Amino acid sequence: MLDLIISTVTQGFIYALLSFGIYITYKILDFPDLTVDGSFPLGAAVTAVLLLKGVNPYLTLLAAAVVGAIAGFVTGFIHVRLKVRDLLAGIITMTALFSINLQIAGSNLSIERGIDTIFTSPVAMTLLGSATLLVRKLIISLIILIICKVLLDLYFKTKSGYLLKAVGDNSTLVTTLAKDMGRVKIIGLVISNALVALSGAVVCHEQRSFSSTMGTGQMVFGLATVIIGTTIFRNLSFVKGTTAVIVGSVLYKICIQIAINLGLPANLLKLITAVLFLIILVIGNFHKGTVRKNAGA
Repeated sequence: MLDLIISTVTQGFIYALLSFGIYITYKILDFPDLTVDGSFPLGAAVTAVLLLKGVNPYLTLLAAAVVGAIAGFVTGFIHVRLKVRDLLAGIITMTALFSINLQIAGSNLSIERGIDTIFTSPVAMTLLGSATLLVRKLIISLIILIICKVLLDLYFKTKSGYLLKAVGDNSTLVTTLAKDMGRVKIIGLVISNALVALSGAVVCHEQRSFSSTMGTGQMVFGLATVIIGTTIFRNLSFVKGTTAVIVGSVLYKICIQIAINLGLPANLLKLITAVLFLIILVIGNFHKGTVRKNAGA
């Protein structure tokens, strides 16, 4: 049971990186970015290939983030410069990435046990050699998550970060400040998809495999975790959005694991995810309606 809890929490930490990216596009930019379903496996594909070529495991994380950032830039360029609607821009990039991922790593790719990952590298073994593999995965995933969270929180306090938030809240203000709103959107999409691809890379390290279909439904998962986290802490202004997203990611993974433990087949995982997401949306809409009703009373 303890191993199951550790594994579930680890998954929550890893996928919280993806949720960070969707938090930026959905909650801050109000941009329905479907690029996520393509940039997530993109990060995993690049990671798998580089690991098989003997590249340092930690450098593969950087490479994954870079290619994810490029994917985000492409979506932003299509939307901002080519004047394509946000939803369609994401769909175009996501569709293109499916073929690109197949070209990079094929439909499936496994990483041999003899190849080091971030969880079995000499650095990990030196610092955490006495811990089990499960515990090493938990600790290293948490460290990566904390680093990304701190960097993201610091970025949001910069001028660029404030402008990013302003685009979603008050785009007119950004224009008034003589700033290019489109450029700010592109920056947000670049950061978002870099985080999403990084999540895919860590998943590849954790599972030692890549699948061309592993990105399917990740947008739904990320949206659900963001909604859960921000709903739980909506009345606690001192809780940062990134913290809320982490909590939402862990809770969502726990919910899915409970559903599987209750006897639901693993091949219904996507269905479970969709149903949970629907329930979350209904509850969220019901709460909003109650608040508006009370405000109007």
